Amino acid sequence: MPPKASKNKDAVVERPILGRFSSHLKIGIVGLPNVGKTGLVKGAHEGQGLGNNFLSHIRAVDGIFHVLRAFEDPDIIHVDDSVDPVRDLEVITEELRLKDIEFMERKVEDLEKSMKRSNDKQLKLEHECCEKIQAWLKTGKDVRLGDWSAADIVILNTFQLLTAKPVVYLVNMNEKDYQRRKNKFLPKIHAWVQEHGKEQIIPFSCALERTLTDLPEDEAAKYCKENEVQSALTKIIKTGFSAINLIYFFTAGPDEVKCWQIRKQSKAPQAAGAIHTDFERGFICAEVMKFEDLKELGSEAAAKAAGKYRQEGKTYVVQDGDIIFFKFNVSGGGKK
Repeated sequence: MPPKASKNKDAVVERPILGRFSSHLKIGIVGLPNVGKTGLVKGAHEGQGLGNNFLSHIRAVDGIFHVLRAFEDPDIIHVDDSVDPVRDLEVITEELRLKDIEFMERKVEDLEKSMKRSNDKQLKLEHECCEKIQAWLKTGKDVRLGDWSAADIVILNTFQLLTAKPVVYLVNMNEKDYQRRKNKFLPKIHAWVQEHGKEQIIPFSCALERTLTDLPEDEAAKYCKENEVQSALTKIIKTGFSAINLIYFFTAGPDEVKCWQIRKQSKAPQAAGAIHTDFERGFICAEVMKFEDLKELGSEAAAKAAGKYRQEGKTYVVQDGDIIFFKFNVSGGGKK
């Protein structure tokens, strides 16, 4: 029998997360173009440049790497003829916000038409939520920075708004600035980000990353050691993974260990479904221990002896680094 659900009244209930509930999430890149390159430009929400195409691509992803140019080079001409990362930040964020306002205006109009034909209470609730979102956007604030109720988030997640997506700021410096960890644009970028959500900033050097990519692995390691630099790609990947609310859990057998990615706040049956739909359909329980406990204690037997190996039911919310053995039963089969 599966364990009974906990009835602890003091248990903390996490608020739903903005964004799609899926294990297959994507993160995209936005930024202003240099001359001759493609990217978002001022007026993109009205179709300037390749605006509508780019904005539709951004709507399809679940998070954003916002790349900022923080280097000067006369051979690489900025689309606005000068390098000013804070100005670029303002342009991009404004374009995304204006596109969201346009979307919400159409949504409110459509709901008002529907409300004239129907007395459905859900339409009224959705209309109230949409007006609240629209008003928030018109104050110059991004959706992801709002304090939304759980009911609001359920509605918001059907829209995939551009400013609802988590953002990681990637500051592209020349290799010299990256090596010495100093850049004249960084303080202003930091100040702007602190005033607009306090999200993660990662300095990196595209020039360095290209150099390292072109070198064999041993020569790349030697180059980093000699120049006292390190690739930022690992940090960028890990930060992006976390920003779009993905976590890992592990399954293990005598011959192999596998790592599975799921969205944060996934419950045990949903995690089981990431392995196979039968696991979710016939879910009985999950036997769980944490990676850190296994690492500290040394074995599954020691974890059990220390009370660190437990049985969880359908309501268990999987945590990052859980090691799980699923028990399930589907018709025609036996317990697995």
